[in-house]
Amino acid sequence: MYVGRFLVVGPDLGAYRVSSRSFPDRRAVERGDTVTVGPTADAPETDNPYIAYNCVRLTERGAVLGNGSHVDPIAEKLALDYPARDALAESLLALDFEKDDYDTPRIAGVVGLAEDPTAPADGYGALVGIVRRDALFVEAIEGETLVATYERNSPEPFPLAADDAAGAARELFDHEFDHAVCAAAVGVTDDGFETAVVNGPADDGQ
Repeated sequence: MYVGRFLVVGPDLGAYRVSSRSFPDRRAVERGDTVTVGPTADAPETDNPYIAYNCVRLTERGAVLGNGSHVDPIAEKLALDYPARDALAESLLALDFEKDDYDTPRIAGVVGLAEDPTAPADGYGALVGIVRRDALFVEAIEGETLVATYERNSPEPFPLAADDAAGAARELFDHEFDHAVCAAAVGVTDDGFETAVVNGPADDGQ
């Protein structure tokens, strides 16, 4: 099954995978508090605005994952003390679904929320969101939840076997959904957050 880009988020662990039939020559790169998806060195040139973006941003209030440029304003609103639900909803609604041939939804999640109205008093909170042509969903979640751009484009339970970022990135990359390109993950640690990436054969290592 081809579901396009998808993510799985839970209270203390989240992961995101690029799946693509049209632009497989991409890789995920860790850059400090950010993971960026972008073309490999030998990828064909394109003017498509949706193939390069930050897919993970870490903030002191939570880690943001998503499939496009909306990740940055969500993270920036979190840093400005917006409630996480508002940061997700306002950013998804403002940027709306992607204006490509498929009206591709934007998906996003927040992991490791603390001191937020959506976070439980005894642990970390998490939210997942999607904006489609016909709907906007933002939900606080208790267990690991998947949302994808196609086919599985409403939040649904999706337990992860992994218990850390490296394992979650590998698990999503290896999942049976078609056309894996790269994956990134973030997990809560005693020191904050850790990130991990897995890149496919199109990665040139540069």
